[in-house]
Amino acid sequence: MEIWIWVLIAAVILLVTAGLVVGSRRRRRLPPPGAPPAPSVVVEPGVATEPTVVAAPESAIPPVEHPEPAAPILERPEPAAGRLVRLRSRLARSNSALGHGLLTLLSRDSLDESTWEEIEDVLLSADLGVAPTGELVDRLRTRARVEGLSSSDQARQVLREELLALVDPSLDRGLRITKNGRPSVVLVVGVNGTGKTTTTGKLARVLIADGHTVVLGAADTFRAAAADQLATWGARVGAQTVRGPEGADPASVAFDAVREGIDEGADVVLVDTAGRLHTKTGLMDELGKVKRVVEKHGPVDEVLLVLDATTGQNGMVQARVFGEVVDVTGIVLTKLDGTAKGGIVVTVQRELGVPVKLVGLGEGADDLAPFDPAEFVDALLA
Repeated sequence: MEIWIWVLIAAVILLVTAGLVVGSRRRRRLPPPGAPPAPSVVVEPGVATEPTVVAAPESAIPPVEHPEPAAPILERPEPAAGRLVRLRSRLARSNSALGHGLLTLLSRDSLDESTWEEIEDVLLSADLGVAPTGELVDRLRTRARVEGLSSSDQARQVLREELLALVDPSLDRGLRITKNGRPSVVLVVGVNGTGKTTTTGKLARVLIADGHTVVLGAADTFRAAAADQLATWGARVGAQTVRGPEGADPASVAFDAVREGIDEGADVVLVDTAGRLHTKTGLMDELGKVKRVVEKHGPVDEVLLVLDATTGQNGMVQARVFGEVVDVTGIVLTKLDGTAKGGIVVTVQRELGVPVKLVGLGEGADDLAPFDPAEFVDALLA
């Protein structure tokens, strides 16, 4: 009897234990309240593999949107016409000594020999040059003797007329930009440090402001930053820049730039050449090579020589050498708003027999202005 009691107890214990195990398994399989349903698991019978998770269909996954990069905002250069008028005050301040000094002397009650010598000294100190100074003094003497300079207004009028005659308003100062089925080619040359690359970039703005399309050629391959600098100028106004590797043949880059201008149907190709020291014969010969190679596409329409107006008479030596190598057609005078003396305009034109076509009057992007003789003289006498 006791044995059956013990057997019954053991059976009860086994049943209770089995119930606890099954309950715990069921509890583990039930997800907690609010939890997402578990992914379906597909297991092939008899194959010991990792369970395969069936993912949600691709149509249920929202596409990732990648915004397109914004197009660069191009600058609109200021119209070239009238820039010299706007910048007249700067020019007047920098050249006030010339105009004010001459007017003061010519307005004296008596124009004796010592006064004329003082007038001559003022003109020479303004970088007018010996020959132009002699011409101007002779003309002023004659008019003072014949007409008389009885008032300051009369003296101003006579001086204005004679200075304007020296600057020579009859010279053609327009850039040779002709739309005849091929781009006009402009070479920009000059000595290191005159602001040649910057001037090329500003000139592109002048042309684009006048409605022309421009391609830039970075043929200054010896100065590492020159091509980057020119490309930055071009990017601001939408002008393409053709460049080569550092140290590449400048003539080859210039040739490629003109070819690109032809392919693109551009109006103008501006070629920035390497800054040359006029005392280095080999470098000057290389500049001549650039011009000859470019002319395989057609004639070069303009060769603009960039001169620093503050160098005075030393700039004349540079001008003569460049004129012998590449047949300069026009002058760009930079830094005319600084310590420059107005007489340099007359001197450089006399030396080369070509006109000053553009002047730099500041560091702003639109501070390159077409040269206007009347505005220039009026600024001197302001």
